[in-house]
Amino acid sequence: MSNNQYNNITLQTFLRWVMGLSLAVAVGFVLWYFREVVVYILVSAVLAIVGRPLVGLLCKIRIKRFTVPRWLSAAITLILLWLIIGGLLSLVVPLIAGKIYELSSLDLRSALEGVEEPLAKLQNYISTIFVLPETHFSISEVIVSTLRQFLNYNTVNSVVSSIINTGMSAVIVIFSVSFITFFFLKEDGLFSNMVSAIFPDKYGENVHRAIDKVSVLLSRYFTGLLTESLIISTIIAVVLLLFGMQLENACFIAVIMGMLNVIPYAGPAVGVLVSMFIGIVSPIDGCTISYTLAVIMGTICVVKGVDDFVLQPTIYSSKVSAHPLEIFIVILMAGSVGGIVGLLVAVPSYTVLRVFAKEFFSEVSLVRKLTKEI
Repeated sequence: MSNNQYNNITLQTFLRWVMGLSLAVAVGFVLWYFREVVVYILVSAVLAIVGRPLVGLLCKIRIKRFTVPRWLSAAITLILLWLIIGGLLSLVVPLIAGKIYELSSLDLRSALEGVEEPLAKLQNYISTIFVLPETHFSISEVIVSTLRQFLNYNTVNSVVSSIINTGMSAVIVIFSVSFITFFFLKEDGLFSNMVSAIFPDKYGENVHRAIDKVSVLLSRYFTGLLTESLIISTIIAVVLLLFGMQLENACFIAVIMGMLNVIPYAGPAVGVLVSMFIGIVSPIDGCTISYTLAVIMGTICVVKGVDDFVLQPTIYSSKVSAHPLEIFIVILMAGSVGGIVGLLVAVPSYTVLRVFAKEFFSEVSLVRKLTKEI
């Protein structure tokens, strides 16, 4: 009798897992099919997480008998969020656009004359190792031809046209995100209710707990990430200015490093290459290209050292309550699967998965070990 009961329980468990997996696949397909709408909702949810503390603060304001209604607090918060985003873009976009136009009219061959000797030594070294005929290989020509493909008027005009078209489409995106974000801010718990509607009613409490925990962790993560980028940009700009670099070039390198730093590991590497190129074509006044590159590389190495050993462990691990090695492996896996986008969403996605796994699969030993800090 006990064996039959055991078999029945096993069969019921198996069927429950099959039904759950089928439901998960069906939900995943629907989310993928309407992925643009899902992205709007997720972006709005992130903005709502960032703005929720301000909404709560505004709702506490009392002037005699008047209290600020929640809808007004949500509207004020949404406007402030867009003003901050617009302010940052108004500072960054003209700087980057101006530098692109400046580089598009640059005589690359003349700009690279200062590094002809090191490039020639590098070419001879490579030719010696790989036994390459000198007439068939030239590092200078490769660099010049590669850069010309990106830094010319046709490419710049194409990029600008794409930006304009994207900007026109962005109007719809901004309106949609703003509309959704307003209601997420106005009606506390609306996003949780939307997510819990996907699950059976008996799991409603688990979903709400998971959403609340995710909101706290992601709020800490995004706040820390923004703080990290601002600190890196500020330090790099100040140090380069102290060494005599022009304001425009110092700010451009600082902005590029700050922006690309949000992409773990790969972003800073690309930022270093861009910064070195800026140092070659626009060296510090009165200084050699070698000295300029040494200043740039020294500054970035010191700042990245502080970032890697002080800032990132605090943000990527403690902010989301995970071990640094665990985060590193997750980032590598996400990058191999999703490229740059995978690197960007690795930590937030892993945070969401860990929280929901703890709520629904806490009996699994591996899940308990991975989520014990949450």
